[in-house]
Amino acid sequence: MLEYLWNIPLLPLLGSAINGLFGAKWPNKFVSIAAIGSTGLSFLCALEAVREFFASGQVLFRKEFFTWITAGNFRAGFDLQVDQLTVVMLLVVTGVGWLIHIYATGYMAHEGGYYRFFSYFNLFMFFMLILVLAANYVLLFVGWEGVGLSSYLLIGFYFLRKSASDAGKKAFIVNRIGDFGFMLGMFLLFRAFHTLDFQTLFDAQHAAGWPVEAYGQFGTITIACLLLFMGATGKSAQLPLYVWLPDAMEGPTPVSALIHAATMVTAGVYVVARSHILFTHAPTAMLVVAIVGCATAFFAATIGLVQTDIKKVLAYSTVSQLGYMFLACGVGAFTAGIFHLMTHAFFKALLFLAAGSEIHATCGEQDMNKTGGLSKKIRWTYVTMLTATLAITGFPPFAGFFSKDSILLSALLSERAQGRVGFALYGFGLATALLTSFYMFRLIFLTFHGKSRFDEHKVHVHESPWSMLGPLVVLALLSLAGGWIAAPEFWGGPDRFEEFLSPVLGYPPIDFGSGAFPIGPTPLFLLEFASIAIGVALVGFFVSWWLYSKKLSKADDLAKSMKPAYTTLLNKYYVDELYATVVVRPLLWLSTNVFWKATDVAGIDGTVNGIAHGARTIGDGLRHSQSGNTRSYAVWVVVGAIVVIAIIFFWPGVSKTALGLVH
Repeated sequence: MLEYLWNIPLLPLLGSAINGLFGAKWPNKFVSIAAIGSTGLSFLCALEAVREFFASGQVLFRKEFFTWITAGNFRAGFDLQVDQLTVVMLLVVTGVGWLIHIYATGYMAHEGGYYRFFSYFNLFMFFMLILVLAANYVLLFVGWEGVGLSSYLLIGFYFLRKSASDAGKKAFIVNRIGDFGFMLGMFLLFRAFHTLDFQTLFDAQHAAGWPVEAYGQFGTITIACLLLFMGATGKSAQLPLYVWLPDAMEGPTPVSALIHAATMVTAGVYVVARSHILFTHAPTAMLVVAIVGCATAFFAATIGLVQTDIKKVLAYSTVSQLGYMFLACGVGAFTAGIFHLMTHAFFKALLFLAAGSEIHATCGEQDMNKTGGLSKKIRWTYVTMLTATLAITGFPPFAGFFSKDSILLSALLSERAQGRVGFALYGFGLATALLTSFYMFRLIFLTFHGKSRFDEHKVHVHESPWSMLGPLVVLALLSLAGGWIAAPEFWGGPDRFEEFLSPVLGYPPIDFGSGAFPIGPTPLFLLEFASIAIGVALVGFFVSWWLYSKKLSKADDLAKSMKPAYTTLLNKYYVDELYATVVVRPLLWLSTNVFWKATDVAGIDGTVNGIAHGARTIGDGLRHSQSGNTRSYAVWVVVGAIVVIAIIFFWPGVSKTALGLVH
């Protein structure tokens, strides 16, 4: 299968084309078969490719299928590769993506545009697979732009609803800002290294000769890394380009699950990890990545504390968890960032799909203040949602405990390399874990516990079909056991995940001037360190339980007593309003009054229309001279002759000899 690696992305593309061309005339059953069959076969092909990769001794496999662009010595081809990092991303995208496709057949069964939805859904998978399999930045950028297009189509799927179409446009435009930086980063890398091929660019011997640009230096590598990270802040919804992701909840819930868990938002983290050799030579860029990631994690978590829409809570949770991943990459723990990317794919897909199951059960209700008491009515949904909550809040032995703990530990130990910044990053990361535990258990208590806050006579609560519950159960098992690969480290054993990725991400750490990264801590230290994170998660749980289960009125009283802060968080720090005032409205005014009315209408159109009007006026005047009257024509001939004679004899500079009138 490695020799036919192109089959993995091609199958979802075929599914998209089949449903897009013929699905309108087919019953939903055939559309489902094409959609699930193509992604399922892609998953099987990925499994076979991974098996062959292991059988070959885990040696980098790279295949040049055909040349796409040539210009002088530059070549960009349709080149695909498989290494350890690709294996992780490949299995996450195809495996989790396939489960979400199965779930979507049940969730979207009664929606209009069923064939169109799955055509877009398959297209999303195709572009993400191109992104993770690409062997050069140019082909990666094709997938990068493709997932942006697919997200626009899927977020705005309910295009007759203005809020949905606006959300799709917002996602598209905000990502274009980040993509502009990404393109500049690629151009700068090409100018400096004359290649955009990963194997050539990241060759260990080649990279060993690069200078390490110290803190405060903005050399070529640092600027290129910052520009690549600018693109990552757009795709992975980090400050200041995070604003599109919460609005993306306007799309169907399976879209939210696919975007947040397996495709688009993980692209930025993947690119930073893939480019880790560049970043390790640019400590200033790494520090920026760490600070932005940590700030985003904490910032988004505070907003999630007070949101009432269940999908919006999960959206801000995603922004926050992505911040954790960038924090890990920023302190040099690229393996920890990818580990959390993998576990997050399991429990975040489960959270969104379980939320969709709850919305399906309550006939579309997303406001947590209008639900309650659902734990006994939709037992499977409740148990799986609780499993995902325990995973994201970091309770052992769930997957999130291992991956999040690894990030916090890396942030703390980075103190030797980055002064006291490491302690600050660890502190904010730990505070974010506390907030995460609080708002996630708040979601559980408001939605599934307490008294029902909806009219049970009007809302017939019912469990979802097994086409939806089946993927929930599988993802619940992955959310439970997905992190155990790192468990042996707590008992003095190896971290198998880190060992697996070491050929790709195990580049020797750079001494930033204050000593290299410390050697791994003892098992006792790990257990003591983990107990702090567990204690913080327990505090969040008990505070949430007290406010939203034991003393529900206390939460309202607390909100009233802290009304300014509560209102600020409820309105998301008024960031959207700030952007509207500072950026959107001035641009609209400039576009309307300068570029349109002044430049286009008055300038360009005015010039063209003025010339046309003048020509028409002159032509209209000359038209009247053609009267058809012979006497009138004779008069004009005489007048013309007199004018010519006058010019010849009285106009200065006219040569009469030249005209042949005199000798």
